[in-house]
Amino acid sequence: MSDNAGHSSNGHHAGSVGASSGSRKIRVKVRRQDGPDTLPYWQEFELPYAPGHNVLSVLMEIRKNPVDITGTPVEPVVWESNCLEEVCGACSMVINGRARQGCTALIDKLEQPIVLEPMNKFPVLRDLAVDRTRMFDNLKRVKAWVAIDGSYALGPGPKQDPAEALERYKMSTCMSCGVCLQVCPQVSVDNSFVGAAIINQVRLFNSHPTGAYQSGERLDALMGEGGIADCGNAQNCVQACPKKIPLSESIAEVGFDVTKRALRKFLGA
Repeated sequence: MSDNAGHSSNGHHAGSVGASSGSRKIRVKVRRQDGPDTLPYWQEFELPYAPGHNVLSVLMEIRKNPVDITGTPVEPVVWESNCLEEVCGACSMVINGRARQGCTALIDKLEQPIVLEPMNKFPVLRDLAVDRTRMFDNLKRVKAWVAIDGSYALGPGPKQDPAEALERYKMSTCMSCGVCLQVCPQVSVDNSFVGAAIINQVRLFNSHPTGAYQSGERLDALMGEGGIADCGNAQNCVQACPKKIPLSESIAEVGFDVTKRALRKFLGA
């Protein structure tokens, strides 16, 4: 499959979305896998067309009556979702060869059969659900939070320029959806590159008026194996990010900061 192309390499895109509504069907081809250690296989499904469907609502319809295109009963397809409005990032999958969220993939804008695959840069748990533990472990690695001393009221925090706050807000919209890792040629299941989302979080929290005091620790975390030096600057992440976060800017800024810190440590400054 192609990680960032508009069409899947398996060639199943012959159908047209423009057929008459009376005869239209929604046809879906799902790459399934029963468990982490089993082989994948394909199953096709077909259901009557209805306007307004997205990929997740189609999967919900299939779950109500899980029979394949031959009428054979099968196990319901497994996927992840939560907010259904592109905020949580849970429903990331590869749809017609493109890594994206299932909740915002409208059926009327997709060629059929609609080919659904799990992201292949993460271990598959089952069907379309993958294990994104690497992302959450790396968020811990770079201390992607603002530490405070205790849980009591500390009073108002430092003021920040509104323009800087707006820039930080854009960075903060990251959903940890994993799409940037999926399209990155430097990422694979068996390597440790942290990916663009984590680097962006370092920039976000290092620019926080309170969180900046831990900036050195975050930069140090990116100097090790799988850190920012492994980025090949392909910039696929910028094109694929569903939130349009300026990831290339984050990578460039953090890369400069890491270089400065490395030089200071080398010189003992």
